[in-house]
Amino acid sequence: MSLKKNFTLAILFISTLAVAQNKKLLINPQIRLPKDSLKAQALIMALDNFLDAAQQPTEANNYVLPSEKVETFIQLDEIYGIEKSEKYMDTFFYKPYLTNLVALENNKFLIKVAYIGVSQNVPILAGNFEFIAHRLNDNFLFSSPLKRNTQAWKAAKVGNNIFYYKQSINKANVKKFEKLAATFDHKLKVTDKVCEFYLTENFVDLQNLIGVDYKMSYNGYEANTLSASYNNKKVIVLGSNSATFDSFDPHDLWHDRLSLVISRRQVNKPIDEGCAYLYGGSWGMSWPEILSMFKTKVCIDAKKDWLADYGKFENFGTSDATHLMAEYVLNALFVQKIEQEKGFEGVWQFLNCGTYEKSNEKYFDTLEKLTGISKTNFNAKVWELIQQAK
Repeated sequence: MSLKKNFTLAILFISTLAVAQNKKLLINPQIRLPKDSLKAQALIMALDNFLDAAQQPTEANNYVLPSEKVETFIQLDEIYGIEKSEKYMDTFFYKPYLTNLVALENNKFLIKVAYIGVSQNVPILAGNFEFIAHRLNDNFLFSSPLKRNTQAWKAAKVGNNIFYYKQSINKANVKKFEKLAATFDHKLKVTDKVCEFYLTENFVDLQNLIGVDYKMSYNGYEANTLSASYNNKKVIVLGSNSATFDSFDPHDLWHDRLSLVISRRQVNKPIDEGCAYLYGGSWGMSWPEILSMFKTKVCIDAKKDWLADYGKFENFGTSDATHLMAEYVLNALFVQKIEQEKGFEGVWQFLNCGTYEKSNEKYFDTLEKLTGISKTNFNAKVWELIQQAK
């Protein structure tokens, strides 16, 4: 069939959609709703409210199944903001269409929703999502299909970490993970947090697992990791050749453990990244390897003005994908000095100096209090730390 005919059929499909008695959700007249009209009305109304609430902070969504909140929050993060189009300057360009509804066991329904916009009679698909609707009394609540899709998987528990996998798992790497995670947890004083990991082969498998059939902004993505937290639990879905846990990234592990005690949005990102470089390296490189590349590629100008360049975030990595930033290396050096002199309590104070801002006033005030390094002596002290670093 020609591309032109495909578009024509898609447009005809969209034109036959009728607006239901609700706020936003559009429903194909061919959808087989439950024969009980009251049940069908309750389901559609709840779904519409659920999707409407999905455009608000996840924890405010009262239509999420309580027993699977954090698993569903991962999916809701992917739906948040999907209605808006910058290109077409429309906050509600992509509209939700109910494309399938299938009755499952025990008063459950599998639901598929597509977000579609139309420009010049051409349909544009922003995303396709799958949910599970759970009937509780006369109401419906919703969840991601993550739990349902992995109900036959195996589990390996180490400490407060649980790994869910399909067939086999690299037990030696699980032990390495446990040891490094315990080191980070000791620094961060993590005691009662539970982490659950779902291991998938690639990012496509990951998306299918959590109920993201398609998302336009993820075109061409081969590898990624998605996660969400709620109360004392964090769920992380790994999609970077991770099905058997043959490798893990210590850099990302630092970020994951930090997020158990504070949102990473609340800490100073360059300092957070500096900690990750120092404790876990980056892109498969160790901290000594990053430092060596930094000295070779960035420190070749003996008159370099570190203060003037701070905040430019110029990449000295081998590609945009495997980027490395000088600011992160400098902060790794500062963190190393602070921890040696004041312990991790000093590093914690540095991390919490305030979120990154161009003026960096709070950053430099805290740095000076902890190390004596100020804007006045910044260049001299940075060169001194670089020369001492190994």
